Amino acid sequence: MSPSPSDNEKPDPAKTAQAYLLAFEDIGFLREEELRPVRLQLELRKPELIQNREDIRSTVVVFGSARIPNENESGEVIRKAEEALAKDPENADLKRRKVIADKLAAKQKYYEEAKKFAGLATRASLKNGHRDYVVVTGGGPGIMEAANRGAHEAGGKNIGLKVTLPHEEESNEYITPELCFQFHYFAIRKMHFLMRARALVVFPGGFGTFDELFETLTLIQTEKMEAVPIVLFGQEFWKTAVNFEYLVDEGVISPEDLGLFTFAETAEDAWKFITTNEKYPEDHPFRPLETEGTP
Repeated sequence: MSPSPSDNEKPDPAKTAQAYLLAFEDIGFLREEELRPVRLQLELRKPELIQNREDIRSTVVVFGSARIPNENESGEVIRKAEEALAKDPENADLKRRKVIADKLAAKQKYYEEAKKFAGLATRASLKNGHRDYVVVTGGGPGIMEAANRGAHEAGGKNIGLKVTLPHEEESNEYITPELCFQFHYFAIRKMHFLMRARALVVFPGGFGTFDELFETLTLIQTEKMEAVPIVLFGQEFWKTAVNFEYLVDEGVISPEDLGLFTFAETAEDAWKFITTNEKYPEDHPFRPLETEGTP
C-alpha cells in the first residue's frame, strides 16, 4: 500500500476556487456585466498603446460596403443569379436578385478605385516611415479589403479594425498582422476610426457606412472633432440615396453643412482634394501643401 500523502502535499481547496484566480486572469470575472467599464477601457487602450509603439500619428479612413465584389467575384455574383433565375424564370424574387447582382457587379469599379486610392495614400505614408496617412478600414471584405489590399500592394503598413459579429467573415488577408485589431464594442471601434483620422473616404455602402459617415459629420458639425477632408465616392449614388439639398430646404441642416464633404469619382481626384485641403501642422512632412498625383 502506498503511503498517504503528508499534509503539505494535500491540495488546497481554496486554490481550486474561481475566487483564488488573479483578477486579470479570471476571464469569467472580466465578462461579468459589472465589469463593462473595465472592458470598455481595455478596448480603448490596447489599440492605442500598440499604435503609439508603432509611431502612427495620423490615418486615412476608408469606409464602404462589404458586399462590393472584387475582380474575381463580380462575374460569379451574376452567374449565380442567372443560374437561379434560369431554373424559375417567372420568379419575381429571383428577377429582383438578378437586378441587384448586376448593380453590385457594376460597383466593382469602386473596389478598384479604393485599391488605387489606398496605394496613393500609402506611397505618401512611406515617405516618413508610416507615421502619417496610414490606411485604416473595418477589416472586412469588399471596399475594406480593397483599401487594405491597395496599401499592402504598395508596400506599406495598414490597419484593420474588426468587430465581432454573428455572421461576419474573418479579417481580410491584406491587413498588417500587428495592426489587425478586434473589438466587441462598436462605440470604441468608432473612436479608434477617428482618433487619428486626417481624412475620410467613403464609398457606397449600407447601414454601417451611413452610420460612420453621419456620425463623423455630426461630430464635425457640433465641433466635437476638428474638421477633416471628407470625400464621398460616387456622386450619383450619394445624391440618389440622400437628398442633401432637401435637408437644407427643410431647415434641418445649414447650407454651409454641405461644405463638410465633397464628391469624387477617381482615386486621383480624391487624393488631390485631401492633400490640398488638409491643414498640416508646422512639423508635418507634407508641408508645404503638395498633391501626390499618380504614382
